[in-house]
Formats: sequence, C-alpha cells, structure tokens
Amino acid sequence: MQDYDSIRPYNDQEVPGVVQRVVNNPEFGKAASKVVMPPLLQNTAVGDWATRLFLRLRTRGLKSVEDCQLIIADYFERLVDDTITDLSVSGLDSLDPQGTYLFMSNHRDIVMDSGLLNFVIHNAGHETCRMAVGDNLLENELAADLMRINKSFVVERSVSGARAALSAYTRTSSYIRDSLAEGVSIWIAQRPGRAKDGWDRTDAALLKMLTLAHKEVEEPFDGFIASVTLVPVSISYEIDPCAGRKAHELAMLAEHGRYDKAFEEDLNSIIAGMVGQKGRVHLHFGEPVVPGGMAAQALHDIDDLAAYLDRTIVSGMRIYPTHIAAAAALGDAPAIQAEDAPIAEIMDLFEQAKSACPERERPFFLLQYANLLRNRAELLGHVHKSGLVQ
Repeated sequence: MQDYDSIRPYNDQEVPGVVQRVVNNPEFGKAASKVVMPPLLQNTAVGDWATRLFLRLRTRGLKSVEDCQLIIADYFERLVDDTITDLSVSGLDSLDPQGTYLFMSNHRDIVMDSGLLNFVIHNAGHETCRMAVGDNLLENELAADLMRINKSFVVERSVSGARAALSAYTRTSSYIRDSLAEGVSIWIAQRPGRAKDGWDRTDAALLKMLTLAHKEVEEPFDGFIASVTLVPVSISYEIDPCAGRKAHELAMLAEHGRYDKAFEEDLNSIIAGMVGQKGRVHLHFGEPVVPGGMAAQALHDIDDLAAYLDRTIVSGMRIYPTHIAAAAALGDAPAIQAEDAPIAEIMDLFEQAKSACPERERPFFLLQYANLLRNRAELLGHVHKSGLVQ
C-alpha cells in the first residue's frame, strides 16, 4: 500500500486544526474581507477585525471536508455572481453524474480553473473531484492549507535527482489511479503551470507520468487507456485578471532569461484571479475517451493522446471579442469571428488592462488572448490573412 500522506488532501480528522490555523492567518483575513465585507470596510482596521470575528463564528462548527466544501460552495457562488458576467457550460449533460472521470483541461488560472469545474459539476449533481496542484504553490502555508482542505493533492515537481523524481511521479500516478478506483474523479491540467502566453498544448511528460502506475501490463499506455474515462475540458475567459502579471513575467524572461518570483507572488495571483472581473466564462466538456470506445482504440501512444487532447481542448474553447481585439492590435486579420457580441464594459476593462501594461510588455499581454486564434489555425485549419507572432 502506497503512503500518500505527503501528497493527499486533508482528511476529516485534520479539519478542525487546519480551519483554526487558516482563520487566524492575517493574510487570509485580508483576502476574505474582499468577499465578506462591503467595499467601504475593506482594507480597514475595522473591516479586518469584523472579518476575523465573522470567520471564527462561521467556521466554529466545521468538522469535515464536506462541511468546508459546503461553505466554500456558498462563497464561490457569490464570487461567480460578482466577477463573471455569464458562466456558460456545454457538454456536461452527456456525462453520468454517477460516473468517475479524469478531467484534463487547459490551465489559465491557479484556482479558478479547477474551482469552476467543481462548481459546475456540483451544480449538475456530480460529486466534486480531487484536484492536482504543483508543490511550488504549497510553499506558502496558507495556500497549502486552503488547497489541501479543498480536496487538492500535490504533484511533486521540485524534487531533485532522477531516482527521487521517478519515485515522486510514480506516487502521484498511483494516487490518481487509486482515487479513480475508489470512485473519486480527478482534475489535472494538461501541462505543469499556467499557459501564461495562451499557448495551450499538452505536455507529453505529464501523460507519461499518468501511465507510471500501470506498469503491471506490458504496455503501460494501453493499461492507462483501458482503465480511465478521460474527459477533455476547455475553459475560456473573456478577461484574465492576471494577464498583466503574466505579461510582466514573460517580458522579464525574454529580456533577462529568468524570472525570480517575489515572496507570496503566487498567493497574490490566486487572490487577483479570484476577485478580478472575468467577463464571460465558458466551460466545455469534450466527448469522453471511454475504455474500449472508438476514440480510445484510435490512440496508440502518448503522442496520439497529446495530439487528441490539443485538438479537442482548443476546439472547445470559446472565442470572445477580446481575442479578436488582441489579434487586431497585433496586426492580424483573423477570418474567424467572435462567438458573442462585444459588451462595452468588458471591452473597456480589456483596453484599460492593455493600457496599464508598459509598452514593452504589451505584446505579451495581447498574445495571451490572440494565441487562441493561432492555436485554432494550427490545430484545426482555420485560415488567417496574416500570421500571429508567437
């Protein structure tokens, strides 16, 4: 039996201690005040005090992970109402609420990607899934507590040495296999880390990691495909609240060849992604790759699966007016059109965020939106009058 203590989510017995630690964390109080306090009291001493008192009263009866998820669902719904103009879903009605799935999606936001997926499947009568997060996000104790109390498990990416890395990846792969065998669905992104440039491609190394737990068969890939119902998921944001932050990081990488994150930068990005305005958001659930099904029979190796996921995820993404505007700003004239009419307030937010970027960072900001069109062109054959710059 594998020992998963170092990577698993918290269990019910651990909940009371973790909740107390979270509620007493000043960082959490400041972040929570943006959700539970009216604007006039946010970032004030009175607001911070009232938030701490409210949190202690609201959480004093929490004794299980399910208790925590019910509270999270309540506030997440409020967050959706406050920061998303319209949340639309397609393809979910073809999935059995009693089924067990390995959801694999593109990755744009640290928390909102998996949070929105759990939100919509919960509302459709499914059990929420366990979510994979990189161990780099857990260096901050608060982020680690919040994620692991909300059914997140750890993908150990920072281990050094080939033997240690193989052991860590095999442990993660086995945990995913065993979770699915228990009837618990899993969410994992198609690549480690967010696609900060909007270039959504599946990492073959991640797929190889998923097959490590299936070495009991001659071909681990075949064993994986034969035992997992894989569902590609496409998540589309009309506005990315963290686009400016990502543009700065990409510009620094381009100029200096490296980027050193500031202390708690990931935590600040989590908060910005949650409370920032996102315009319209769409989740599309692709056709499941069912063991023994036609799609599964057509997949012979990891490269086949990566190509299938790339095409399916990109084809399921929604093209918003912000994507078209970004392409136009880069000098492109895409033949494809947005699937929704522009909304003046949202386009104003886009223009304000673009203008706030220093000029040398602006191309990196625009590419986060425009590269969806290039992905469509390369993977699905849509023709453009001129090429986009990667």
